[in-house]
Amino acid sequence: MAELVGKKTSCEYYPCHFEGQDCTHCFCPFYPCEDTSTGGRWVVSRRSGRRVWSCKYCHWIHRRDAAERVLRELERCGGDRQEARRRAMRSPERGVLMVQGTSSFAGKSLMVMALCRIFSRRGYRVAPFKAQNTSLNSYVTPSGEEVARAQALQAFAARVELEVDMNPILIKPMGESRAQIVLRGRPFRNLEAMSYYSEFALREGIRAVRQSLQRLMERYDAVIIEGAGSPAEINLYGQDIANMRVAELVDAPVILIADIDRGGVFASIYGTVMLLPEKWRRRIRGVVINKFRGDLEILKPGLRQIEKLTGVPVLGVVPYVENLSLPEEDSMALQGGGQGGGHLRLCVVRLPRISNFTDFDPLRHEPGVGVEFVTSPEELEGCDAVIIPGTKNTIADLEWLLERGFGEKLRELAGRVPIFGICGGYQMLGTRIVDEQGTENFRAGEYRGLGLLEMETRFRGMEKVTRRVEGKATEALTGSRVEVRGYEIHMGESSCASPPLLRFDSRTEGAFDEGTKVAGTYLHGIFDAPGFRRAFLRYVSSGGGGGAEPRTETPVEELWDREIDRVADVVERHVDVEYIESLLFKRG
Repeated sequence: MAELVGKKTSCEYYPCHFEGQDCTHCFCPFYPCEDTSTGGRWVVSRRSGRRVWSCKYCHWIHRRDAAERVLRELERCGGDRQEARRRAMRSPERGVLMVQGTSSFAGKSLMVMALCRIFSRRGYRVAPFKAQNTSLNSYVTPSGEEVARAQALQAFAARVELEVDMNPILIKPMGESRAQIVLRGRPFRNLEAMSYYSEFALREGIRAVRQSLQRLMERYDAVIIEGAGSPAEINLYGQDIANMRVAELVDAPVILIADIDRGGVFASIYGTVMLLPEKWRRRIRGVVINKFRGDLEILKPGLRQIEKLTGVPVLGVVPYVENLSLPEEDSMALQGGGQGGGHLRLCVVRLPRISNFTDFDPLRHEPGVGVEFVTSPEELEGCDAVIIPGTKNTIADLEWLLERGFGEKLRELAGRVPIFGICGGYQMLGTRIVDEQGTENFRAGEYRGLGLLEMETRFRGMEKVTRRVEGKATEALTGSRVEVRGYEIHMGESSCASPPLLRFDSRTEGAFDEGTKVAGTYLHGIFDAPGFRRAFLRYVSSGGGGGAEPRTETPVEELWDREIDRVADVVERHVDVEYIESLLFKRG
């Protein structure tokens, strides 16, 4: 191979990846590179059961400039393929862009996700980044660090492996103005809000942000940074390490996302821009209006006027994307109470400190299944199953359950309908919780559980289990052998006398009491894979015994992939992505 081939439109497979791809390297000279920043990853072959390196999502080598560099470096390095790849992937074109919002829930996460997919489809190696995320929805990297679920979804959109540098600081609220600080994927300290800003943010915090961001920028063609809340919180200018200070660190241009669905969009744009100091105001290079419903012609005079008032161009107006089936980041998404209807009614207790509520999204997408979030025992009447979800503070939410009367109601339902606990909800099902050092409730003590499983849980300091779990297991609900995928994120260890819920080849997990129909597991995401999800719904539909087979077997990742493409297509149609690309790589 001595010269560039360019596009090969005569090939029956063209375009394998994207329109205009360079077909010089039909077969990659670096296979298997084992570099997840390209979008490649290890997968298990369905035919042989062996691990193989998949290049399905590696578009980098089919970019014209990348193909040219690869040929040049192969010639320069002779037969040393590793050195040729290393030199070729030192892209002369590395970009960074920041997406900020006029408020929380304006659509920053969704815009970053869409841009990650758009630029990935164009052949760039893209990484998402958020310096500081305040969320109780978290996920686990392959190496066992805890990060926000939103960055996991953005990495999925970019088709790269999730890594802890994409979210170096995770703040998990615990109530009473306190939060657990997860630093680089590990529990760091429980802090009050004032202590976070006075003792942490401008010390360990900003140092971790700088280091993580630098590592990503050295390894990826483009880094898309998400801000937090609003950059115009004037009471936090001096301590904010999630917005303009991050943009300054890497000289990133900023685009501002504004939510028109809430009303007052022009006031929010103008107010945000004008409240910023002049040096930060200059960083805003474009505005995108999000969640629009209506006639764009009516809006256009306002667009022209806001451009004159702020001096910032409006890059597009994104319509409201209806019926989007993607994990939500913010608990504001639960304010509607969940999705009702369907012949199966699953009631999830809406705990005050609920975490990882995205665990139930796959159930909501099942035909004929209704998922409702309830806050009173009376709402459990007529349900086909009760689920107690994860929580950031097991003891505080257990006390809330008992005060509300859920304890009596759940004991009344035990044996009549299935009761299922996940993580903190699983711990609550036991007879006793012992907090040896006051880790959960800020004071040491012993606490009475719901008493539905013969189980005791002990908390011993800041030790936390964070790991992914995947494999074939025999589930106890229906006795079937199923594929199980999930991840553990929890403090505390539980010892239970009941039989396990899952039997893997080398370990057991969870607990199940057949007589009372009470089960629990530490695995978040357990409903994502169709195997266990089918077994659970079969068990519930029979009232705890056999039941009809659910109608869908789609892995949730396939659904996410389609939905991400749908959002990316909408953004490409309605936003000036070419201008954003010029900002990203500072062209012109």
